Amino acid sequence: MDRRLKGLLTVWLLLLALLGATFGLSFLPWGAWGNAASLGIAAAKAALIVTVFMRLGASQPLVRLAAGAGLFWLTILMALTLADVLTRV
Repeated sequence: MDRRLKGLLTVWLLLLALLGATFGLSFLPWGAWGNAASLGIAAAKAALIVTVFMRLGASQPLVRLAAGAGLFWLTILMALTLADVLTRV
């Protein structure tokens, strides 16, 4: 098995393990800590997908800049949505 295929298989197994962790976490009564843990697991899955499958780390700087700008814009939209929800009576 060549090195690239081993790397992809390793990432796939990590994603499956994180999926299992998400599934197992849904049955535990952690309250607000459960939400924080779920978001952490989701961020880890997203980071694996972006770095390995989308090859963002090895791409050109302009592509990385566009990805960062998209993430920044998503953060702004989420913050504005949260501000709207929290200020309603």
